Amino acid sequence: MSEMSFEQMLEESLKTIRNGEVVEGTVIDVKPDEIILNIGYKSDGIITRNEYTNEPNVDLTTVVSVGDTMEAKVVKVNDGEGQVLLSYKRLAAEKGNKRLEEAFENQEVLTAKVAQVLAGGLSVVVDETRVFIPASLVSDVYEKDLTKYDGQEIEFVITEFNPRRRRIIGDRKQLLLAKKEEMQKELFARIKVGDVVEGTVKNVTDFGAFIDLGGADGLLHISEISWGRVENPKKVFKVGDVVKTFIKDINGNKIALSMKFEDQNPWNNAAEKYAVGNVVKGVVARMTDFGAFVELDPGVDALLHVSQISSEHVEKPSDVLSVGQEIEAKIVDFNEEEKKISLSIKALQAQPQQEEDDADVADVDIDAVASELDAE
Repeated sequence: MSEMSFEQMLEESLKTIRNGEVVEGTVIDVKPDEIILNIGYKSDGIITRNEYTNEPNVDLTTVVSVGDTMEAKVVKVNDGEGQVLLSYKRLAAEKGNKRLEEAFENQEVLTAKVAQVLAGGLSVVVDETRVFIPASLVSDVYEKDLTKYDGQEIEFVITEFNPRRRRIIGDRKQLLLAKKEEMQKELFARIKVGDVVEGTVKNVTDFGAFIDLGGADGLLHISEISWGRVENPKKVFKVGDVVKTFIKDINGNKIALSMKFEDQNPWNNAAEKYAVGNVVKGVVARMTDFGAFVELDPGVDALLHVSQISSEHVEKPSDVLSVGQEIEAKIVDFNEEEKKISLSIKALQAQPQQEEDDADVADVDIDAVASELDAE
């Protein structure tokens, strides 16, 4: 038997490999776009950037170091240049498929970063395997723009697993609904009418604002926003504002809120502040044919009847007054029980004349007395 040459012995000592086989190797060199592995074969193994990950423009020197041990799948034993073409991502995808299959069967909650925002939903990657989350399953509320999720880590469950058709569907919505239901139970267990609560403005409409209390939304009706007049809630709140309210009513799962705190009630000291005879200033808030309503304080309106606007005849309030105009008037009637106050500008206009008449009468009396004394 002839002796084998060194080259023959070396080749004999090296293992044989086949396409599709999984091999293990040691990183002997790393470049930004490829990894070179010693796989114990006569040729080194090469993993290009595209065969390492689905993420674009990754600098491989930042994720792999010389001396690292890696497993990869053989794509081609000879890539045409005498080297073995390997794939790390294909092996990872196979492992990922198995991982996702187990998660699907066990309804396990997974966490992954959003890799791409698509027209119809989100794409996330779990162990190099893509999972599609349709827009309708991203949130428990309708969201037109999903770009805010780009790059975020989100939780989801696998609701459909069919790798042959490349159809792996994730669902985030059911997790949010389950969490919301749990939070709702906790919220209703601890709150009661009269409690002061803090929440975040979730939505603003023409009739009020919906406040997220952490588990349930409460409605802050336009009539409960302030003791004063509110023309439009959208001028008072914006989405994201944090507000303090109190619970006015709970009816089933509906919560009515209010910001009309009793200690801020402008009628608390009204009897003294708006006593009959007091002279006050206010702003014309609105007008009717029979008079003008004047805001004395937020939440306190008084009626200035058309007959009390001037000592001269006034056909209609808008002939002499305008909305937003500041006026001064006298309180001529106060009804605390019905929260009604009547004003009169005419009463103020009559005062100087009345004082002058009183002065004339006083002078006449004095002269008369003096004449009588002289006669005596």
